[in-house]
Amino acid sequence: MATSLTDITTLHNGVKMPWFGLGVYKAKEGEEVIQAVKVAIKNGYISIDTAALYQNEAGVGQAIKEAGVPREELFITTKVWNTDQGYDSTLRAFETSLTKLGLDYLDLYLIHWPGQDKNRRHETWRALEKLYKDGRVRAIGVANFHIHHLEDLIAHSEIKPMVNQVEYHPHLTQTALREFCKKEGIQLEAWSPLKRGELLNDPTLMDIAQKHNKSVAQVILRWDLQNEVVTIPKSVKEERIIANSDIFNFELTAEDMGKINSLNKDSRIGPNPDVMNRDF
Repeated sequence: MATSLTDITTLHNGVKMPWFGLGVYKAKEGEEVIQAVKVAIKNGYISIDTAALYQNEAGVGQAIKEAGVPREELFITTKVWNTDQGYDSTLRAFETSLTKLGLDYLDLYLIHWPGQDKNRRHETWRALEKLYKDGRVRAIGVANFHIHHLEDLIAHSEIKPMVNQVEYHPHLTQTALREFCKKEGIQLEAWSPLKRGELLNDPTLMDIAQKHNKSVAQVILRWDLQNEVVTIPKSVKEERIIANSDIFNFELTAEDMGKINSLNKDSRIGPNPDVMNRDF
């Protein structure tokens, strides 16, 4: 169980990935994202998650440069967007992202959404396999893949995804997907773990938070970790970035975990990957 900000999980290829990091979805390019990333790193974060879609990779790269932490101590993730899927276009998109970030390699590169075209998805994954074999990225994975997407990809690939980043929070516990990924050795990672703030006034979560003298956000993020799910809450505010990471000095009981698990509604704030076809 994670006991500090630098604790790691070991992916199936042996690469060590932090359990906790900073997400920068909707952090504005320029000063906002630069300061958020620098604050996070200054306060002990070592994992930063961005994407081509977020249009802030250059700011993330600038912050990494200014933070003064050795590159090898950080874990940087970005993602290929839907319109860049396909073998050659994915390779080009990777080079664009790497240039914007100002890095020589990535720690993790993900397919952002599965899309509806299986063949295109397979070609995109083949490009990620090449990047991995060439040593341009230390680990490769996917985002927003259901079980059937994973099964299809595994059946048509040489290398199994190391990570699956999905919408995951107490209203969307994705139990079957989590169990499948665990069985296959694929690390599950949560985006929007706080459901963009929708969960912060939930009475059950408020009671558990009061019991532990913690915030609801801290309880949810602790629940992620105790479910062995990597989590990357987004914030651009220094006090929130610090507070989000203050979750390693308490432990939820089995009763707490059960109560939080029971809040599941299979309710999403993002699109269902089976119907999401934006920008293809």
